[in-house]
Amino acid sequence: MAELDFIAPATLAEAVAAMADAGSGARALAGGTDLMAQMRSGRLQPALIIDLKRIPELIGVRADSGGFLIGAATPCATLGAHEALARAWPGVVEAACLIGSTQVQGRASLGGNLCNASPAADSVPALVAAGASCLIAGPTGQREAPVESLQSAPGRHSLKQGELLVAIRLPAQAPRSGDAYLRLIPRTEMDIAVVGAAVSLTLDAKGVVSAARVALGAVAPTTVRVDAAADALIGTRLEEPALAALEAAARAACHPIDDKRGTVAYRTQVAGVLARRAALIAYERASK
Repeated sequence: MAELDFIAPATLAEAVAAMADAGSGARALAGGTDLMAQMRSGRLQPALIIDLKRIPELIGVRADSGGFLIGAATPCATLGAHEALARAWPGVVEAACLIGSTQVQGRASLGGNLCNASPAADSVPALVAAGASCLIAGPTGQREAPVESLQSAPGRHSLKQGELLVAIRLPAQAPRSGDAYLRLIPRTEMDIAVVGAAVSLTLDAKGVVSAARVALGAVAPTTVRVDAAADALIGTRLEEPALAALEAAARAACHPIDDKRGTVAYRTQVAGVLARRAALIAYERASK
């Protein structure tokens, strides 16, 4: 068995330095629910594990210019219990609370879900639809990037050597706005999405959609932001022609695989259905 080192730094600077020094042999532990499974299977054999849960910047939900900063190692259970966050971004919280079981959510985090880079990650479509961004720290300083830029391929992220995801920034929710996330799984719970769909909408004073974002998961190598689907909703009250155009655009954006959980044709069909349903839920929330 290869030798394994473990550290639990108390500051972000210490963690970044350790990541930079260890290079590709280091793995950050935000929650560990994916990392531990990958190590048990032999898929990963890191030389160093860096536990991030003692670093203040990476834990907790904080108000931020009308929006929220979510520490990358904050357990999903914490998000589910945060009333202000759930009121502002219910779709994001719904997605976070679908990651694993109740027990898993006591450890699993949005940062880990993002950096694990699974095409079927539940939190990523919801965060993309919300217009969220990533705060990243590295040896050369800090930067901010859209959530959709973090995944580069299945199981791969775009963080550079020595960089760590510090927090996810959710913008202030505009008046008359709502979001929603839906997924299809083979079982009633604790399964991986066959398809996931997230929609965020803003309405004008007359109930007409003035802004929209649509994102799909598990239908391509990375989460797909579908601007054509969003455009189909803008200027409408989600009348049937708009919903039909949304469905068509969602299906056109799909490039899924065939596997035991679903065929290409099935996933493509379901993507349109879930996008329609999520849009209707987001519209209802925005109308309240």
